[in-house]
Amino acid sequence: MPEVVEGEVHAEPGLPVSTLERVYERRFSRADINRKDGVWAEVVDYIQRFVPDDGRVLDLACDQGSFIRHVRARERWASDLRDMRAWLPADVHFVQSSGLELDRVLPLGQFDVVFMSNYLEHLLSRSEVVTQLGVAHKLLREGGRVIILQPNIRLVGGAYWDFIDHHVALTERSLVEAATLAGFTTEHLITRFLPYSTLGRLPQGRSLVKLYLRMPLAWRLLGKQTLYVGKA
Repeated sequence: MPEVVEGEVHAEPGLPVSTLERVYERRFSRADINRKDGVWAEVVDYIQRFVPDDGRVLDLACDQGSFIRHVRARERWASDLRDMRAWLPADVHFVQSSGLELDRVLPLGQFDVVFMSNYLEHLLSRSEVVTQLGVAHKLLREGGRVIILQPNIRLVGGAYWDFIDHHVALTERSLVEAATLAGFTTEHLITRFLPYSTLGRLPQGRSLVKLYLRMPLAWRLLGKQTLYVGKA
């Protein structure tokens, strides 16, 4: 197990952590959270092909751990600005930290996968996006992967700004460019993958989600989020 470096928790500028907690409490009901968990079980099953079962995986900005609770890995880690330990299984190692400062509190070159979902748009600038991807690159071993699920403003349009905590607009092209600047080589890119929100048009039953993920033609109609996989 990597040794965690002790350090203070620092929040990115913008909405205070306490405000973010109130925002997310209002945004998703308990029923929404339970429904989202079933959706994520199937999404993670698809993404698992990029994750080694014997690897060390970090879920950066994990929120309630929808990804890390379902992914198979030898060692599972999660981080968030908020204390999310109550949502996570006992075997998940949790670090409360700003994602931009994880290279100060986690050992470098130790992870096989760093995963981010619906996160980069919450940073305050394009410069911070590149910085965050650079931090992920430092945490990965050589040949490790960054996996990103990212709403695509070119596909979402004005609805991208319906959330008060969104700051940075990204398309699949700007995402690839930022990742390249951070040192990644693009390995896999699906421009249209998932719908914008689990509150939207994505089928909610697990069997329907499984069917959707087996039908790339449906992605062309409903897909508003991009899946990016880059190699360090």
